[in-house]
Amino acid sequence: MKPRTADKVATTVIVFFALLIVAILVGLLGYILIRGLNHISWDFLTSAPQKIRAGGGVGPQLFNSLFLLVLTLIITVPLGLGAGIFMAEYARPGKLTNFIRLIVEVLSSFPSIVVGLFGLLLIVNTFNLGFSLISGALALTVFNLPLMVRITEQAFRTVPKQQKEAGFALGLSKWKIVTSVLLPVALPTIITGTILSAGRVFGEAAALMFTAGMSSPRLDFTNWNPLSQTSPLNPFRPAETLAVHIWKVNSEGLAPDAVQIAAGASAVLVITVLIFNLAARYFGRYIYRKLTASKRMN
Repeated sequence: MKPRTADKVATTVIVFFALLIVAILVGLLGYILIRGLNHISWDFLTSAPQKIRAGGGVGPQLFNSLFLLVLTLIITVPLGLGAGIFMAEYARPGKLTNFIRLIVEVLSSFPSIVVGLFGLLLIVNTFNLGFSLISGALALTVFNLPLMVRITEQAFRTVPKQQKEAGFALGLSKWKIVTSVLLPVALPTIITGTILSAGRVFGEAAALMFTAGMSSPRLDFTNWNPLSQTSPLNPFRPAETLAVHIWKVNSEGLAPDAVQIAAGASAVLVITVLIFNLAARYFGRYIYRKLTASKRMN
């Protein structure tokens, strides 16, 4: 086969698979949104679910998912950044470093049901935190931390060595080089890793059933005292998320409109993930411009 012909064939195959992936994604999103958009309304987004009667909403579950995302990122991002920077810039090559990387890879491949049972035994029962948002956030940290560590480490390692050497030549300290030279360059990749880890928070159900719980107490959205049992900001209360609610409605739903509720909740979940991804990417570009004093990010 001639080189030009081989190039055309390879290009055609690559474009075909790229378009196939796009078509699958568009098909999945289209199917979910077409089935669920008709059931979304302001009342559906703000009202509480109904167990038997029709007309329930997903207000508490939507708030629980967003609140759980915030709690998980508060725990995961500092730990993941710190561990990734340590592995990339401070850890010396050797058996201990290789063993840590092996542990990180093993943690990233754990099934969600195993992490859920681990959270139930250790966090819920041993630490006596009960079924709560904080228990779910700690369990999801087990999922997200390996991903954040590896992505942060790889992001720092891809920065050209010349930039680091230039910093040392100017007399900058190691920490100053990390924060002022390497971090701005690695930030887009780190933002991408944060988005990927956050997506698991929205979609995870198995681990949260054993840690955050499968029900939510009646919340008073006028009570913002985080120590109150009826406050939505209380991290020590049970919290059913959107993903858990969709599973529960599909498997145990007794309401006559259970199918419509599940379709609407699925559409809300997809839209929430899309909005979060777009907002996070915009925020990442804004931070990058601030740190690098550039007008645009390639």
